Amino acid sequence: MAIANAFFTSLRSSAISDADPGIFSPTPVNSSPVFHAFSSSNINTSRLKMYTVSCTLDSVNSWSPALKDKEESVSVPLPVVQIIQDPECDATTVEISFGDRLGLLIDTMKALKDLGLDVVKGIVTTQDSVKKTKFLITRLDTGRKVEDPDLLENIRLTIISNLIKYHPESSERLAMGEAFGIKAPEKKPDVDIATHIHVKDDGPKRSMLYLETADRSGLLIQVVKIMADINIDVESAEIDTEGLIAKDKFYVSYGGAALNSSLSQVLVNCLRYFLRRPETDEDSY
Repeated sequence: MAIANAFFTSLRSSAISDADPGIFSPTPVNSSPVFHAFSSSNINTSRLKMYTVSCTLDSVNSWSPALKDKEESVSVPLPVVQIIQDPECDATTVEISFGDRLGLLIDTMKALKDLGLDVVKGIVTTQDSVKKTKFLITRLDTGRKVEDPDLLENIRLTIISNLIKYHPESSERLAMGEAFGIKAPEKKPDVDIATHIHVKDDGPKRSMLYLETADRSGLLIQVVKIMADINIDVESAEIDTEGLIAKDKFYVSYGGAALNSSLSQVLVNCLRYFLRRPETDEDSY
């Protein structure tokens, strides 16, 4: 089973910690992308100023409590962790974003190295208020992409754990924040409402499974195991964690061909059974 995706330009190491507390806000409209190239010799960065506009009437702030609450809720950006696998690439691509609050993620790279991985290269791009950091990673022992779903899940959880550690405010917008963060999400998504599963052909030899559901620890491993149990091969995947929601794409086949309608329905039913709302009143998180 293969799972991976391609990419981009240079990054090696630098002795700067992830614990960059800088909180930067949205840039003015129509700002141009800023590219930060990393190398052992130099680091170029760009930081953005915050502009807040409010008005008063007779010394009373014109914002209502509801607007203030909304402003506070959107002030914490959406954390996104994406793992992209491409069968034509020998490395695994990881992309992380958390508004414009990310540091240089050196500690995250060290944590990935502790998993037996090598960060080969990467690039950070900043456009408007969103900074995205991409890594190209391989296994230290083989120099190739990560194919083991257990290790892929460990990569995802390691990145999320570091994100919560160095940006504790992110815990309120991540499912794992309930167990490990300083502030749990105020409202978790309803599994039945949040879950969407679609299977469609992606050419004659493979199908694309799209799965969107409430995030949880071990989700990737269980989904891959369900497909293995019914002899469906995963050729590549895009594993996205967007705040409290997992949005995953799996490119799959059965016997070297796309899934027929009967097998597609079996797969959807199996996944829905696994992802369904627990029948017990107790939290099973």
